[in-house]
Amino acid sequence: MRADDPFDDAVTARAVIAADGTLTRWSEGARLLLGHRPEEVVGRPAADLLADSTGPLPLPEDRWSGTLVLRHRDGGTVSAWVLAHHRQPSGDGPGEWLAVTPLEATDHDLPDDPLVRKAVFQSPCATMVFDQGLRLRGVNDAMARLLGLPADHLRGLRPTDIGGRAQHSELERQLRHVLRTGRPHDMQTHMKARAEAHPHAWLARLAPLTDRSGRVRGVCVTAHDFTEQYRTRERLLLVNEASSRIGTTLDVTRTAQELAEVCVPALADFVSVELLEPEDGGEAPGRLTPPVSLRRVARQALTRDTPSDSAQVGEVIVYPENSPQADSLAAGHSIVASVPAGDLDSWLSEDETQARRIEKFGVHAILSVPLQARGTTLGVAAFARFSQPEAFTHDDVLLAEEVTARAAVCIDNARRYSRERETTLTLQRSLLPRTLPRTAALEAASRYLPAARSGVGGDWFDVIPLSGMRVAMVVGDVVGHGIQASATMGRLRTAVRTLADIDLAPDELLTHLDDLVLHLSEEAAGDSGPGEVGATCLYAVYDPVSRRCTLSRAGHPPPVLIPPGGTAHHLELPSGPPLGLGGLPFESAEFELADDSVLAFYTDGLVTSRGRDPDQGEVLLLEALSGASGPLDETCDRVLNSVLAPGGATDDVALLLARLRGLPSSQVATWDIPADPALVAPIRKQVLDQLAAWELTEASFTAELVVSELVTNAIRYGAPPIRLRLIHDEATLICEVSDANHTAPHLRRAKTWDEGGRGLLLVAQLTQRWGTRHTAEGKTIWAELTLADME
Repeated sequence: MRADDPFDDAVTARAVIAADGTLTRWSEGARLLLGHRPEEVVGRPAADLLADSTGPLPLPEDRWSGTLVLRHRDGGTVSAWVLAHHRQPSGDGPGEWLAVTPLEATDHDLPDDPLVRKAVFQSPCATMVFDQGLRLRGVNDAMARLLGLPADHLRGLRPTDIGGRAQHSELERQLRHVLRTGRPHDMQTHMKARAEAHPHAWLARLAPLTDRSGRVRGVCVTAHDFTEQYRTRERLLLVNEASSRIGTTLDVTRTAQELAEVCVPALADFVSVELLEPEDGGEAPGRLTPPVSLRRVARQALTRDTPSDSAQVGEVIVYPENSPQADSLAAGHSIVASVPAGDLDSWLSEDETQARRIEKFGVHAILSVPLQARGTTLGVAAFARFSQPEAFTHDDVLLAEEVTARAAVCIDNARRYSRERETTLTLQRSLLPRTLPRTAALEAASRYLPAARSGVGGDWFDVIPLSGMRVAMVVGDVVGHGIQASATMGRLRTAVRTLADIDLAPDELLTHLDDLVLHLSEEAAGDSGPGEVGATCLYAVYDPVSRRCTLSRAGHPPPVLIPPGGTAHHLELPSGPPLGLGGLPFESAEFELADDSVLAFYTDGLVTSRGRDPDQGEVLLLEALSGASGPLDETCDRVLNSVLAPGGATDDVALLLARLRGLPSSQVATWDIPADPALVAPIRKQVLDQLAAWELTEASFTAELVVSELVTNAIRYGAPPIRLRLIHDEATLICEVSDANHTAPHLRRAKTWDEGGRGLLLVAQLTQRWGTRHTAEGKTIWAELTLADME
């Protein structure tokens, strides 16, 4: 044992008692008081030293003081005032008790200044004086009341003798600092008088006491109670923390969890948040009567085990009448329930499991606060205390209501956003193609992802079968997010399909689409909307017979081409203006593409993100697409995983991949037809021979009639040169007749006495679909026959 060990001074008798009641340490002061040497008493029951004890020593839970009659070594007894308090040693363990007894005070070295003594003992503030050995030499009545101990028994005690809490160790450390430096020091601490329920906040002033020579001989400690100011500041800090921490996202569950985390342990030891289930209309009911069904969305506790109940997040809990949660919802205001006062007896008598858990954890107070925002009741937040011994005060209720009110608005915002986002997403997905069409010209795969934070936007894509086995591919992006952007996207997608159906060239289609966007902007300006509609678009048409692809873009990123066995690169296209500017032309570019080439169409949300250079996103996209020889669905997933930044897309993303397949020349037959009606019969014969070579004889009768009618019309009403082309795949036979006349025929119903006018009506009845395609050289009349219908 060290010679300077403060435990072993001769001014105070000290003893340490283990949890089982045996003595583990015995100071020199204790030997002077009772005569027992350490080796004679250490290891023995402490109760053996009591003059009138027949059982074990009654150890206090926290602190005890009083007069005990103790046995002296010479056989006599000694009456001594003893202060005992529980303290937790370093590491895990049941703890131990320190018992101290001040011996008779001796002279001390404090300055004998009447002004100092008057200031110390007549001050209205709680004051105490320590000497150079950190022994207490005097306290006034205010300090004695604060400590809850008699002033005449405290002389000679050290700070850690008065209490084993952390603040007394910190006080001793600061006292040594003042003795060493001679400079005053201020510190804050919290102490609870034994007669009061709540701890008080104190500002302690530590001032050095010097003698006439200026030597520091002691420290005067003066404590000022600033509990009200401290509690007000703590409440403001909690409200400020709630403002910054609650509502960081638009996620209902996360917002509720933030409320629970902010309030534990600052306001309660356990917090749960339960929400009412929305009705069919999407709105939660405003007022309910018990029993109430609530879904738990968040909880937070000081301990891993939940002290209030065992319900997990996501479970539905039914609260009966007389429970704090149900009663507060029915009343529409906060309810405080005290377990010792019997406020929960009616509820707990019907729920034995809940009663056992409350008893096990020592829950003594529950505060239930309804979550209300914009006149709607969303649910309830329950606060419980079991570690904090204080009941909920009126100020606690006001604080809980203010924090909960802020959280309720955030939860309502998150719920409204989630509902609107789900509605917009449903609309968006309903307007996008559910499945991509299967065509002989290409194999396609697609992905659409809404933005992680900004929500659903106006990105779209489509694959549109055209005449002559051709296929159109389109991807676009409407400016903005939300329902308005999705609705505009739906109108543009419908317009593109309509314009594509009349076989407009890509640059002409974008011109018409630009006019439509201008009209939509004018309509929006007439409403209360933003007044402007903008969009970008990329439109491409692939012809599997010629293996040529024609593309045009309006302010949209160019597509990426991945040739078979080659490296991915962007196609160089003329950059047209975004849709909605008006008055500016669009240009097309045509490319001959090899079979099994892959075209990648995408919106800018794929390659742009906050904190990343767009060029870096383009590089990642090209790397992810290079060597895209596997299934297109796998390639789509690889692109999204490789290119999107962590945390998800900041804008919605549309991705369309198409693997091109040219049509073999053996599946195409072409004839140049002279403008002579007498040659129609030989042409029909050649068509029948070709169908027989293709083993499509089941379609011969219908095809012969269609070819005869289309060729006859071209000879009679068209202009040379006239050309007949037959194209087939596994499912379709296409008949095309081209001439140099730009006038398109129109389907009409012939009158009974008309000699003609029934040819196109006959074609329409015999074929799956038919139409006219205008070209630079004239027009093409085409008709499709479904081979499955011919069997």
